Parts: sequence; structure tokens; C-alpha cells
Amino acid sequence: MRKPWDDYFMDMARMVATRATCDRKQVGAVIVRDRRTIASGYNGSVSGDVHCEDHGCKVVDGHCIRTVHAESNAILQCAKFGVSTDGATLYVTHFPCLQCTKQIIQAGINQVLYGEAYQVDDYAVELFGQAGVALALVEQMGDARV
Repeated sequence: MRKPWDDYFMDMARMVATRATCDRKQVGAVIVRDRRTIASGYNGSVSGDVHCEDHGCKVVDGHCIRTVHAESNAILQCAKFGVSTDGATLYVTHFPCLQCTKQIIQAGINQVLYGEAYQVDDYAVELFGQAGVALALVEQMGDARV
């Protein structure tokens, strides 16, 4: 039996997360359009900066400010290489933070599937709803729940 698409891409996001360089949380993201991967990203330092795993996290107000979030890195990869994210689907290991939510909406991504309901922000959920972005928690074997 072939793996369902949602499991396939979520497994990919989990694999991407293994490259994360922040000790606090390993997050991976994969942007997909027409069942084709167009970008991936993990949380890590800005190109050329030191990594949390080597020099420790730079924490301000309870957040590591050294890292770029996985979702942002994937969106920025598309921008860097001229790939449109309009109408795409984002698979991400954890529910996006508020700032990533705004970027996802601005990038025209219309569906977000996440693997863990980590620190779900009510305003982020509200913004996704207003923008018409479909949200689903992907658990196991294609079991997607809104």
C-alpha cells in the first residue's frame, strides 16, 4: 500500500527538521504545489551566522532570536529562486507562530497541514480563517483533522 500524500509530505517535513540548528525546537517545513515539492526549510541561523547548537541560543523575551523559522526559510527559498508560492500547501511539523502565519498568508499559501499543535495562537487561527487558509492537523496515515 502506498503512503498517503499527506503522510509522505509530513514525513518529508520531519526529515527536514533534522537539519535544524536551534537546540530549543527542531521544526521542518515543506511547500508543495500540485503534489510537487517546491521548497523546504528548517529553523536555523541566518546564513553566515553562528548556530545555536554551537554557541547557544540568543534568547529575548523567551524566544530564540538567532534563528529564522522553518516556514520563513521555505518561503524565502522560493523568493530567492523565483518560485511562486501562490496556491501552494505548507506541511510543517508544528503549528506556525503568529509572524510565520502572516508570512504564509502574504505568500498566498492556501493550506497549512501541521504535525503538532504546538503553542497555537488564537489570533493566528483567526487570521488563517479570515484569509481562507485551510488548516489541518495531520496525525498518522493520512488522518487529517481540522
